[in-house]
Amino acid sequence: MKSLNYALVSSLCALVIGILLVTWPDVAVSYLVITIGVLFLIPGLVGLFSYLALLNKSKADAPRPVFPIVALGSTLFGVWLVIMPSFFVGVLMYVLGILLVLGGISQLANLIAARSFMPVPFGVYVVPVLILAAGITVLFNPFATAEIPFIVLGISSIVYALMDMVRLLRFRKKNKNIQDVTPIEEIKE
Repeated sequence: MKSLNYALVSSLCALVIGILLVTWPDVAVSYLVITIGVLFLIPGLVGLFSYLALLNKSKADAPRPVFPIVALGSTLFGVWLVIMPSFFVGVLMYVLGILLVLGGISQLANLIAARSFMPVPFGVYVVPVLILAAGITVLFNPFATAEIPFIVLGISSIVYALMDMVRLLRFRKKNKNIQDVTPIEEIKE
């Protein structure tokens, strides 16, 4: 019975998260960048505090510990991500758009080059053209396209939660006739 309750709570949480992602995808993008900022900030702070602890413990005749430049950079970058998430959403989407355009062009060029060695079916060109089109779309409308993955994730979460709840209700009805069974030990000869 406890696993059934856990599954129900899990499904309800997935449903709430899905509804929030579909309702406010723009906020979800910012919170993702803030979360990434925190993930940079925490190890950076741990590195800086470890350095300070080693500095306080070191003896006068011992060599001085090396300053953790990477930890300082991680801390500063994490603070910047937390303070200015919208800036990074815009930059990230432009970088993603450029990468998609370059990837689509590269795949098309490779397919065209492969035609000299073997026949290339027309259907193979569809995916690189779609990648190129996605990159161009992201470059011309980066902020609307930044929200699309979160909307898709939200819809997927809602569908998962609803399907899991239906499964739980059906399982619960069919499970009423089943009694607990104690396992029997296997006898080895």
